[in-house]
Order: sequence, then C-alpha cells, then structure tokens
Amino acid sequence: MTPESIGPFRKSSYSGAQGDCVEVAATATGGRAVRDSKNQSGPHLLVGTDSWHAFLTGVKDSH
Repeated sequence: MTPESIGPFRKSSYSGAQGDCVEVAATATGGRAVRDSKNQSGPHLLVGTDSWHAFLTGVKDSH
C-alpha cells in the first residue's frame, strides 16, 4: 500500500495530554491504518475492512 492511499491520521478527542495514544486513518480499500501517536514516522498496522468492523463491534458490545 502506498502512502497516498492512506488518509490523514486522527486520534480521539478523549486522548490524554501525554500523547500515549494510537491514531487511525482510513485506507483507500476501506480498511484502517493504525499507528503510535508518539512515533508518527514509524511503522503502522494495516487492518482490513472486515477486521476493523469486527473490532468496532466488539468494542461497542463490551459497553
């Protein structure tokens, strides 16, 4: 995946001031890229659409 196919990274407005967060960006294929907010030039994890939706469902169902 090329950098052009990853949208801008965003982090939650609930993130603390220390910067111990993850940031998420949409990909051109509908998945997501996840990275460490403290290491923005470092590697990122690519998550497919189905896996991302399963993750969100699990988070929502746990509350």
